[in-house]
Amino acid sequence: MTIALLLLLAAYLIGAFPTSYLGGRMKGLDLREEGSGNLGATNVYRVMGLFPALVVLFVDLTKGFIPVWFFPQWDGRAGAWDLAYGVAAIAGHVWPVYTKFHGGKGVATAGGTVLALAPVAMTIAFFVWIGSLLLTRTASIASLFAAIVVPIMARGAGAPRAVVTYCLLLAVIVWWTHRWNLVRLVRREELQIRFRADRSETTSSDAKPEDT
Repeated sequence: MTIALLLLLAAYLIGAFPTSYLGGRMKGLDLREEGSGNLGATNVYRVMGLFPALVVLFVDLTKGFIPVWFFPQWDGRAGAWDLAYGVAAIAGHVWPVYTKFHGGKGVATAGGTVLALAPVAMTIAFFVWIGSLLLTRTASIASLFAAIVVPIMARGAGAPRAVVTYCLLLAVIVWWTHRWNLVRLVRREELQIRFRADRSETTSSDAKPEDT
């Protein structure tokens, strides 16, 4: 039990690693005060461009994958805590201790945990996310659609009931972290992305809603 609890703390601290914040600092920027103010890959793309956003996306996915994939092999509990490690990593990303609990929406890190648990479902959800983003140019809509797809695909792929339940929980978390995005979508105030390789721009220069 002691090892499992230490690994649970480690999962949180890994999830809390401030990838986008550090990336911004390397350029002399505080992303909490730039773009949407959100510490996620979309805001990195908005402010810094495509390549930094891809790096942040990869690291944030890895933050979720590592605890769920490796920690159950070390805790001596036959994987009984793998789902808890996933939740801890996501909580770390959303509420990171390193940046005064100001983090991202947890989509990429949640995706990393699902990649370890149900890779087929995650792969399909990723393509849904890409397709939705290209069609709507709105990161929040893409994330919400992908969140819905994950538990459905996990169920269809025959994942264990606990994993399907976990995916449903993730969908709830993603929708909850995007609750203000939903309000802005209803009001037609949500920012859209203009795709450019060097830097993205939004349809509004004065609004700063948080994205994914």
